[in-house]
Amino acid sequence: MGFKVAVVGATGNVGREMLTTLAERNFPADEIVALASSASVGKEVSYGEDDILKVQALDTFDFKGIDIVLSSPGGKVSAQFAPRAAKAGAVVIDNTSYWRMDPDVPLVVPEVNVKAIAGYKGRGIIANPNCSTIQMVVALKPIHEAATIKRVVVSTYQSTSGAGKEATARTHFVSVADNLSAYAVFGHRHVGEILEQLKLDSGELIFTPHLLPIPRGILSTIYVHLKQETKSSEVESCFKEFYEGKPWVRVFATPKLPEIQFSLHTNYCDLGFCLAKDGRRLVLVSCIDNLLKGAAGQAVQNMNLMYGFREQEGLQ
Repeated sequence: MGFKVAVVGATGNVGREMLTTLAERNFPADEIVALASSASVGKEVSYGEDDILKVQALDTFDFKGIDIVLSSPGGKVSAQFAPRAAKAGAVVIDNTSYWRMDPDVPLVVPEVNVKAIAGYKGRGIIANPNCSTIQMVVALKPIHEAATIKRVVVSTYQSTSGAGKEATARTHFVSVADNLSAYAVFGHRHVGEILEQLKLDSGELIFTPHLLPIPRGILSTIYVHLKQETKSSEVESCFKEFYEGKPWVRVFATPKLPEIQFSLHTNYCDLGFCLAKDGRRLVLVSCIDNLLKGAAGQAVQNMNLMYGFREQEGLQ
């Protein structure tokens, strides 16, 4: 039997990106199935140059024979179907927030958990972190392990596609065009994931997201206060050694800093930094494409590691 992949939420922003990633970049799947809720059943989903799939009903789909489910449905749909798919023998890599803080479901950032991922094959449900979580964990993990962090302050600038497919009063063109706004101050739903992955206390992190009037991409400026003095060369070595052999992290040589345009339509997480003369105030800049490295691309990356494919398979 060949390798079979089902994409749940195939008509959403992330779902379409997952289909496009699998098709346009020649991922070696023998069969791809598009699934969605009843409102989208029967619709044709175009992806790639010549690929078209008819959307099938998620509620009645039999997952027997499916190897991997790449999941990004709206609402709490994942809570209803994921256990059923896992029971049928599929591994569900889920992009929704429902499973991320479940103690029995691993939350996987591949650059940090690469050795453990192969062991998740057959595990059932795997949680894919949110885009803010991914770029902040990738930026902060090496520094946190090498030095003692006193405090972290983060300003994140997020595109409108990160808010989902359906328009809201906040994401409507009239609200976002020619504008920049902060939201969810001291109340962002993914703070818990960030604290958990970095082993930080809530008092050590201040995180404020902002909404940019652009379709995709996310940039975080991360202000780190270190307890001990360090050198710029030590920071650069820390990043390069930690991410040696990790193909989807690019470390910029200081003082060059990442920009959103550099990582768009790629699975890269770009990192750069500047260190103050006192050696204790460190500014990190982290950029990703929120629909790829922040969701669809990382799901495929985790699938590659889990099943022994090249980590870059389907992503180049």
